[in-house]
Amino acid sequence: MFIALRDLRFARGRFALLGAVIGLMTLMVVLLTGLTSGLGAASVSAVSALPADHVALAAPPGESAPQFALSALPADTVGLLAARTEVRSATPLGISTSRLTAGDTTAAVSVFGTDSPLGPDQVGVPGSLGLAPGTTVELGGHRLTVAAVVEETSFSHLPVVHTAIGTWHKIARTESITAVALTLTGDPAALGAATGTRVLTKEAAYDAVGGYAAEQGSLTMIRVLLLIVSALVVGAFFTVWTMQRAPDLAVVRAMGASRAYLLRDALAQAAAVLGVGAIAGAAAATGLGLLVAKAVPFVINGGTVLVPSALMVGVGLLGAALAVRRVTAVDPLTALGASR
Repeated sequence: MFIALRDLRFARGRFALLGAVIGLMTLMVVLLTGLTSGLGAASVSAVSALPADHVALAAPPGESAPQFALSALPADTVGLLAARTEVRSATPLGISTSRLTAGDTTAAVSVFGTDSPLGPDQVGVPGSLGLAPGTTVELGGHRLTVAAVVEETSFSHLPVVHTAIGTWHKIARTESITAVALTLTGDPAALGAATGTRVLTKEAAYDAVGGYAAEQGSLTMIRVLLLIVSALVVGAFFTVWTMQRAPDLAVVRAMGASRAYLLRDALAQAAAVLGVGAIAGAAAATGLGLLVAKAVPFVINGGTVLVPSALMVGVGLLGAALAVRRVTAVDPLTALGASR
């Protein structure tokens, strides 16, 4: 890396500017990744927490995708599914949106009704609502008692409160259920066809939550565009830089350096700049993420920090490799021509 280090010292201003640009792009990619994961969890964490591996929803007409908001199954669907040999367990699931009121506290919530140990007219609430066990609340026009503080989950960006399925029927004012949570040992498609339902894996059921697919798709597209722009910026910089120092590289070739040596040196130079910029951007994004995590849904972990940072370095190296390929074509005779 002799030539690479010499160039980094000689043109430190240019490389510092490029490093700053890479750092800013890494900052944006990491922040968007953390926000994407946070918004995703705010939409589907309650579905992810279900003690099941599949979800049966009402089959929509035609080829339409099933939706939790549009799904309504007869209550006896649970028994119909449970009687199938490929079903290990079947649990009714009712989902509705309601308003919870307790004193001066009012919050919009998603109500999940299941076969829970909660008794009639009891509700389990997440700690974020600040309600202690024994508190009387009004939910969907019914007075309930907080029986427990449950795990913090959300559905469609609303905190989830839990009730027994019988209590949920009263709150939702319906005799039907929304879905059935299943644990299967057989083919979900065949089960759905036999019972008139649409059986999805729990992960596939995320797309049945209103707005989840569009939200995730939009944010993912922005991240991909940022990565493409990063590759183009790095590639453009190293293309210009390689053209400017072509005579110097030709002299080195004339002194006996191999093309592989020059290529390794150029890529090492790109890796150093990309690594420093990505580390700085990821560190700044982590700090900002910790600050905003209490105000907006934001997830900080290895998947949201290390993975996008590594992708930034990877696409940057790809752009640099395409740019510095000119190094392998440097002709020693160029050194003689440049000295005239």
